[in-house]
Amino acid sequence: MTTNLLQSAPLAETVAALRSSQLDVHSHIDAICDRIDQVDSQVQALLAEPGRRDRLHVEAANLAALYPDPADRPPLYGALLAVKDIFHVDGFVTRAGATVPPELFAGPEAACVTKLRQAGALVLGKAVTTEFAYFEPGPTRNPHALNYTPGGSSSGSAAAVAAGLAPLALGTQTIGSVIRPAAFCGVVGFKPSLGRIDPSGLVFFSRTLDQVGLFTQDVAGMALAAAAVCNDWPGLPAPGRLPVLGVPTGPYLEQAEPAALRAFWQQMGRLAAVGVIVREVPALVGIEALNSLHRRLVFAEFAQEHAEIYARHAALYRPRTAEIVEIGKSISTDELAALRGHITALRRELEGQMDDAGIDLWACPAARGPAPEGLHATGDPNMNLPWTHAGLPSITLPAGRAGNGLPLGLQLVARFGADEALLVSAQQIMAQVMLMA
Repeated sequence: MTTNLLQSAPLAETVAALRSSQLDVHSHIDAICDRIDQVDSQVQALLAEPGRRDRLHVEAANLAALYPDPADRPPLYGALLAVKDIFHVDGFVTRAGATVPPELFAGPEAACVTKLRQAGALVLGKAVTTEFAYFEPGPTRNPHALNYTPGGSSSGSAAAVAAGLAPLALGTQTIGSVIRPAAFCGVVGFKPSLGRIDPSGLVFFSRTLDQVGLFTQDVAGMALAAAAVCNDWPGLPAPGRLPVLGVPTGPYLEQAEPAALRAFWQQMGRLAAVGVIVREVPALVGIEALNSLHRRLVFAEFAQEHAEIYARHAALYRPRTAEIVEIGKSISTDELAALRGHITALRRELEGQMDDAGIDLWACPAARGPAPEGLHATGDPNMNLPWTHAGLPSITLPAGRAGNGLPLGLQLVARFGADEALLVSAQQIMAQVMLMA
């Protein structure tokens, strides 16, 4: 493990200090830029930006002039935000991890970036993404062990938060691109309900299923960020009883590696020991068909999204990306319509099982195991796929380590629209078993 590449950077604590002026925003910028200079040549989480430090100081001075009174400062005042490079950000080029001419994907700033700026965040810079948010990796390495993948496609976002380069990062998830890299990098990853964060301003992979997500090191910070960017956020409810967890037993759960399953059941045992009710609920028995169905849906939409540009620039698409364009082109309009109709059917099925079993949240491993060795691939997203397909809100919490010392994640999934309750439950579970240890 490469512990010198890891640094504590909890968002809630950081912004509290910035808002109160206990931490000077210019000093914070210098500390972060110094850290980028020290470690990002190894982690490679962020895209290079000449003049980054000077730009941030100018933006911070403008922010301070706008909010001279600490009492008036917005909730994310001075927070440094890393943005996955498939979001458009004013003043930055969007390359989407590709060599296709970037002007072909230019567009207005993503709505979620604008919202976070309005809440006081400063854009630290663009974070590395896999090519067009699929499987062809970028250069980013896992800060826990540099010869292991950080996951994808939000590779740079997860690694930047883990390495203390940014206390907050934006990503997207179409299969498992927030929850899996967060788990691999040992941070908190949150994907709200489908559509809860406005996805406009993306280089889309799948307009039906692309879902914006967030990375922090702390659940309290995640709640601050979610409140700033999610639509119709009423605030977190008061904590009540501990949530009842349902473990989706059967073929879905059996996709996880044996060692990861053992660790997961140990986690469930620890939770049960402190009063959390854990129930086994047979679910997702048709997971192989669902895995195929979901991929055909998003591949078809990816092919549609790229039809014109791919026709002119196919040679610039890397092999695995070109392969899914070709698969997607073979899917008929009628099949695509049927695939889209399955989303709400699966959601109803899963929520019906929750009602029948009397559970509040599904609990399962966030990935099949710890980060795989090597940088040629980003790991298997199948532990995230059904929840993404149904559009349900999910979060991963750091949950101990595998035998090789790399992080494991515990994935919690709530009913559609229950994003606020999910964050409260996540805070309760973190407090009960100190999963951050």
